[in-house]
Amino acid sequence: MNGTKRKAKKKSHHHLNRPNRPNLAAIISAVTATANSFLSQNDLTLLPSQTLALESLIASTSHSLSTFLSLLPKPFDPLSLPPSLPPPQPQCWFRRFLSAANTDSRWLHAFRMSQPSFSQLLDQLSPSLRSALPQIAPDCALAAAIFRLAHGASYAAVARRFGISLAESCRAFFAVCKAVTNKLGHLFELRTNSERVVVGFGWSSSLPNCVGVLGLDKFAIESKILGEDGFLMVQALVDSEGRFLDVSAGWPSTLKPETVLRQSKLFLEIEESRELLQGPSYKFSDGSLIPQYVLGDSCYPLLPWLLTPYNRVNEEDSFGSAERAFNCAHARAMGLVGDAFGRLRIRWQILSDLRKWKGECVEYLPYVIVTCCLLHNFLIKCNEPMPVKEVTIVEKERADDVASDGVVDENAMRIRDALAMHLSRANLRG
Repeated sequence: MNGTKRKAKKKSHHHLNRPNRPNLAAIISAVTATANSFLSQNDLTLLPSQTLALESLIASTSHSLSTFLSLLPKPFDPLSLPPSLPPPQPQCWFRRFLSAANTDSRWLHAFRMSQPSFSQLLDQLSPSLRSALPQIAPDCALAAAIFRLAHGASYAAVARRFGISLAESCRAFFAVCKAVTNKLGHLFELRTNSERVVVGFGWSSSLPNCVGVLGLDKFAIESKILGEDGFLMVQALVDSEGRFLDVSAGWPSTLKPETVLRQSKLFLEIEESRELLQGPSYKFSDGSLIPQYVLGDSCYPLLPWLLTPYNRVNEEDSFGSAERAFNCAHARAMGLVGDAFGRLRIRWQILSDLRKWKGECVEYLPYVIVTCCLLHNFLIKCNEPMPVKEVTIVEKERADDVASDGVVDENAMRIRDALAMHLSRANLRG
């Protein structure tokens, strides 16, 4: 008798402690519905980064809830699941955003630029966008693409906010990228305003006749087509104010930096066609002349127009004062490349370090990078505030001061030595 009671008590106790899974699902469902309602009512008050994060959490929770309910024993009366996304408003987010009294700070959060800068950009791109996208208003197409670049938002998230279809969201993005590269290409000023660049380096860095700083950055991809930790490289020439002067994007990580350099349009226009860096030489106080040149990272070869830092041949070797002065100025200048790429990634989150591009999308990445670089230059021209740099420079592959054929370029060494002596004398005067 007592044994029967103990069994019954144990069974009852087990029943009471078993989780009430339908009630748990109901609670999760109610919380998700509340979050959806909150998002729907406050999508103009919250920052875009906040609404995107909340949407992602709601969608993830709804998916998990559906999976949980599918595991419950049958028969089961399914709960009415909340939608994974907030219900659509009578008017899309973008039109309501335009109607609201928005300050420049709201525009900066949403589109990384003030309303006047957006209007100026729209004026330049509208004819191209009307031709390419007759079914979408130019301001909507431009804002949708800029929003995706700024936040790394999915095409679906963009479509919801701008009242367009998924396919239209994709078409608008690439139409804007094409319009930017076609209409703003002159903002890569190496070929159009190199005199300004030379003056800028002479004034800010005491580097006479310098026409830019050349470096590389890496963009991770998910595909293993380039190996386990494959990436695409971007070679960029940057001026003293952080503008991009020349960009060559999409080089596979299987190539050496010197190979990238020699196959780039920049190299061909300097070495073969002689279209670039043909300005007058600069005369130092000791009478030596230095032609126009570019500073390059040590992963590049030392050339008469591409000056890399001094490297020790042996560990016990030490640098003289001129070599130290040059390497110090060189290191400061190379920081301009890291700063430019860092600000590019912060402003345009589609290029964030936290994001890896999927294999099927890799072919579009160079196109997107060039678009972001041109917009970066456009916003500098509009005097938009620079985003704060929060990323570190990736350590690059090192190389010797020896050309690929193993022969030291004597003329390049002479030019670098002359600049090093000038910088050393300037340090003593300073």
